[in-house]
Amino acid sequence: MAEEHATDKDTLPEDSKRPEDSQEPTDLHTYLETLLKRAKSATRPLSVLTTSVKNHALHAMADSLERECEAILAANQQDLEAFDVSGGREAMADRLTLTAERVAEMAAGIREIAALRDPVGESLGFRERPNGMRVGRVRVPIGVIGIIYESRPNVTADAAALCLKSGNACVLRGGSEAIHSNRAIAGVLSAAAQKAGIPEGAIAFIDRPDRELVLELLKQQAYIDVIIPRGGESLMRTVTEHSTIPVIKHDKGVCHIYVDADADVDMAKRICLNAKVQRPSTCNAMETLLVHQSMARSLLPALGRELIEAQVEIRGCPKTCALIPEAKPATEDDYGREFLARILAVKVVKDMEQAMEHIETYGSRHTEAIITNDYMRALRFLREVDASAVMVNASTRLNDGYQFGLGAEIGISTTRIHARGPMGLEDLTCAKYLVYGSGQIRE
Repeated sequence: MAEEHATDKDTLPEDSKRPEDSQEPTDLHTYLETLLKRAKSATRPLSVLTTSVKNHALHAMADSLERECEAILAANQQDLEAFDVSGGREAMADRLTLTAERVAEMAAGIREIAALRDPVGESLGFRERPNGMRVGRVRVPIGVIGIIYESRPNVTADAAALCLKSGNACVLRGGSEAIHSNRAIAGVLSAAAQKAGIPEGAIAFIDRPDRELVLELLKQQAYIDVIIPRGGESLMRTVTEHSTIPVIKHDKGVCHIYVDADADVDMAKRICLNAKVQRPSTCNAMETLLVHQSMARSLLPALGRELIEAQVEIRGCPKTCALIPEAKPATEDDYGREFLARILAVKVVKDMEQAMEHIETYGSRHTEAIITNDYMRALRFLREVDASAVMVNASTRLNDGYQFGLGAEIGISTTRIHARGPMGLEDLTCAKYLVYGSGQIRE
C-alpha cells in the first residue's frame, strides 16, 4: 500500500516494559545485537532458497494470519485503547485500526507476492569481451533490510513478505502506538515461516519500543545493509542525521493535480474527488489543486460543492474563495503542506507554466498529475515535472505498488538513488557480476 506518515511522537517512542513472557536479555545493546546477529546469519541460507520454498512459506504465513485473526484483533484493540486521538490524530488512528477485513487483505497481499515472479537470479544480460571472457550481471538480495515505520500494522506483513520473496532478511521496527499489533503479526509470520523452512532470524521484529534503540539501530552497519524509513519529516530527519547505514527515504507526499485549460470537466471532478476523499490519510492523496484560470468558473463551484459535501475543508486563493463562498482564505503555509486529512489547498493559476512553477516550489517530488485533453501539454508536463510518478488524467491515489502491478510495496521512495517510486521486489535486490573465463589473465 502507499506510504503513510508518522508524527514526531512516533519517531522515538517513550520507554515501555517488555512482555512478561520474553526471554530476551534486558540490556538494550545485548538485546539488539542478538537479534541482528540472527538476522545476519539468516542471509546466506535465505539467499539460495528456491522460489517454491519461499512461496510455500508465504502461503503458510497468509494462512496463519487468517487463523490467528482474533488474536491479532485483540492485540490491536490494546493499541487502540491506549491511543490518544486528540490533537488532530484521527488519520493516524485510522491507519492503526485493524478489522477482520484488513487482516484478510494482509493475507491476500502476501499471496499476491507469492504469485509474483521471483527476481533473485534473474539475468541482466551477458556480453563477450574481445579476449573471450563472458561478463554479465544477475539480481541478488541486498542482505539485511532495516525498516522503521509508524502506525500501520499492515506494513509488518507487507515488509516481511516482500523481503522474504526477494531473499532478504528484515529487521522491523514499528511505532510504539502499534506495539501489540505488530508484535502479534510478526510473531505469527515468523513462526509460520520457520515451520515452512525459512531460517530463524529472517523475520526479526524489535518488540522493545525503547527510545535508545532507534539511534543504536542506525549505527549497526556491520549487520544491516540498508535502512528504509517510512514516516513524516521528523522521522526522516532523525534517520538521515544519525544513520551510518545507507538510507532509502520514503518522505512526505505533497501531491498536486493541475486541471488544464481544455480538461474534461466531468473527468476533472471525478479524479479530484477521488484523489482527495477516497483515503485522505495516505501520502498519495491530493493536497493541492491547481486550476487554469479559464477553467475555474466551470469547475470550482460544482467541484467545491461535492468536496464540501464530502466534509472537505477548502483553503483557497482569493479567486477560489470568490467562486466557493465556503472556502477559507489560504495562507502561505497551506501550500506545500501535507494535511493527511480532509483539507485541500486550491489555487487558480494563469497557465501551465505557473502551475509547474508552483509544483517545483511546493511539491515533495512524490506524485503529480495533470488533467488535460492537449497531447503536447501532457507530454511537456510528463517531461518537465519532477516526481517519483507523474500522471496524465489519473488520480494521484494510483501511485501504489498494487496499482502498478508490483504487488505489495515496501513504500514509495522519494530518493533518486537505487529506487524511486513504489518499491517492489526488484527494488529489494541489487546486482552482482558473473564472469566466465577460460584461462584469461590481465596483460
